[in-house]
Amino acid sequence: MSNKILISGNEAMAEGAIQAGCAFYAGYPITPQNEIPAYMASRMPEAGGVFIQAESELAAINMVFGASAAGVRAMTSSSGPGISLKQEGISYLAGAELPAVIVNVMRGGPGLGNIAPSQADYFQATRSGGHGDYHCLVLAPASVQEAYDLMPLAFELADKYRSPAIVLADGVLGQMMEPLVTSPRHKVTKSPEKPWALTGCKDRPANIVKSFYIREGDLERFNLLLQKKYKAIQDKEARYEGLNLEDAGVILVAYGTMARIAKSGMLKLRQKGKRAGLIRPITLWPFPQKVFQRLTVHGKQYTKRIIFLVVEMSYGQMVEDVKLAVDGRAKVEFLGRSGGGIPTENDVIKAVSRLIR
Repeated sequence: MSNKILISGNEAMAEGAIQAGCAFYAGYPITPQNEIPAYMASRMPEAGGVFIQAESELAAINMVFGASAAGVRAMTSSSGPGISLKQEGISYLAGAELPAVIVNVMRGGPGLGNIAPSQADYFQATRSGGHGDYHCLVLAPASVQEAYDLMPLAFELADKYRSPAIVLADGVLGQMMEPLVTSPRHKVTKSPEKPWALTGCKDRPANIVKSFYIREGDLERFNLLLQKKYKAIQDKEARYEGLNLEDAGVILVAYGTMARIAKSGMLKLRQKGKRAGLIRPITLWPFPQKVFQRLTVHGKQYTKRIIFLVVEMSYGQMVEDVKLAVDGRAKVEFLGRSGGGIPTENDVIKAVSRLIR
């Protein structure tokens, strides 16, 4: 039997992780994600898991490395500056092919910035802020319900591909409260069997978890295997929501909180007879390129009749992925603010109205 409660986005992500079978959480306080470690401190012991407030972000990500290597579903969370400190550990997770979930509730930057919402960590997440040729799966919820629902998917994809998965939210989504339909507590998903994990080897050959390849050529061969895995992820795991795409002259492209504002603007534009649509990427990596290709390629020809308007709480980071997906076949415009600034519904309506005469 389901349960309907009023809860914040941060708490929804925490409870979603517990329902997904997260057995280990290590974190460190930073606004605007502090409700996640606070919630986990209370709920993890109830669910039979382990909560640790680490002495630093560096310690937290490396504790997650150890827990994941032992075969349990492990998670950490932070905001921009803390995620920056975790980048070396995230690269090590990718290099050792260890699954983990990292939640980033974005705040204003660069530097210490402020505690206002932002989407300016897009490059950090989708371009993999640590060293080496690796990728993280990146999921972007747009509601409290989706923040809860995407957590099991993040753990499942992390385990399936033995890769870190990032859930990218922002301060608005983390702090807002909405009704949430949850599954019954304590009916926790079990972590799948992981034959590669370091669980003791009395009855099996020893397992090795590492990201260090010293012999010439070994690391390049391993990197080629990683690229093959990333190609499979790109082919199979891209997700998006599309609204009013088939007749649209202007298609808004937005994710997370900005997608909610863009959707509201789009609906008002449709009421005025202006043909607006919306693409909301749910996976930021892999980016849903195929929907842009479908909309801009007609047989062997292409059209420039569609205009894509990218709306972000940044100065145009996702614009690059939209331009790559469109590949010159349509015009791409941008509307955005950063440093805590949020484009409004009226900003969206005015921008689209200028593009549709």
